[in-house]
Amino acid sequence: MNSREPTIAVLIPCYNEEVAIQNTVAGFRAALPNAQIFVYDNNSKDQTIERAREAGAIVRREPLQGKGNVVRRMFSDVEADIYLMTDGDTTYDPSAARPMIDLLIRENLDMVVGKRVHRETAAYRAGHVLGNRLMTGFLARLFSVRFTDIFSGYRVFSRRFVKSFPALSAGFETETELTVHALTLDLPVAEIETTYFARPEGSASKLNTYRDGFRILRVMLVLFKNERPFRFFGIGALLLALVSLGFATPVFITYLETGLVPRFPTAILSASLMLLAFLSLVCGLVLDTVTRGRRELKRLAYLQIPAPQAGLALTLSTMAPRALGEGTPSALTEMLPDAAASMQS
Repeated sequence: MNSREPTIAVLIPCYNEEVAIQNTVAGFRAALPNAQIFVYDNNSKDQTIERAREAGAIVRREPLQGKGNVVRRMFSDVEADIYLMTDGDTTYDPSAARPMIDLLIRENLDMVVGKRVHRETAAYRAGHVLGNRLMTGFLARLFSVRFTDIFSGYRVFSRRFVKSFPALSAGFETETELTVHALTLDLPVAEIETTYFARPEGSASKLNTYRDGFRILRVMLVLFKNERPFRFFGIGALLLALVSLGFATPVFITYLETGLVPRFPTAILSASLMLLAFLSLVCGLVLDTVTRGRRELKRLAYLQIPAPQAGLALTLSTMAPRALGEGTPSALTEMLPDAAASMQS
């Protein structure tokens, strides 16, 4: 059994985070001293790059604007056994990183999501919380979701997840895409509570509640069509069939009473809608077969990469100061008093 210590990469996509990036890098450097910390700048117009370099991070650039583009580049470029993705705004708790990694290794998982627990009123906007709940409920109906915070940007991945993930989205909808990828392949995943802090003064959120909300909803519908085509087109077929029957019913009643069909346009429309319903159903059946083949290929690509193994010397006794569950959010706070204090201030 291989007993080497795993390589850990901390991935931080950034856009105009000069106020917070130094504390973010310092916090994760203290929590994961053996990890490589990568900051991927996405056309920042401030001093984000300089501040990240001063903090000791490996800085790279992605010119295509959008978090999804940055995630695709990070997953392509960086080589590691375990990947931790976070934001550069000091809102996520670095002390939760080790418990999340330990859980991934111990349970042989592919993704652990940090469920955000708000301790401060300023850490969240009511509209975002409501939107998160609505979107999570919507996704649960489509894919039987196993998460309660699908938009969390704090995640730990295995190498086999990262290197088999076909990142296609360009913006903030990338978290939705990550979640759906795990659900469609039935990958082993988990969720763990993490403290979510308010942004430091001078740092502004890049999210636009309505614009990004509509983009995420659109991505959900597209993924639903691509990953569940029989259900998607089946719903369309059912709706068309019901409308067709609605138009046909009075025509059929008149025919039974008089033996005549006086409303030919209505009868033709009803028949046309029923044909479209059957056509939609057939499309769903064909595309469902195609999707199954695509899913099999993605599964085979995923299986080509070794799973995270406990034999990588990542044991709770040697690499975690406390057992998981015993004060998880604050387990490593003592290791980084300066960083933790700056994050909570």
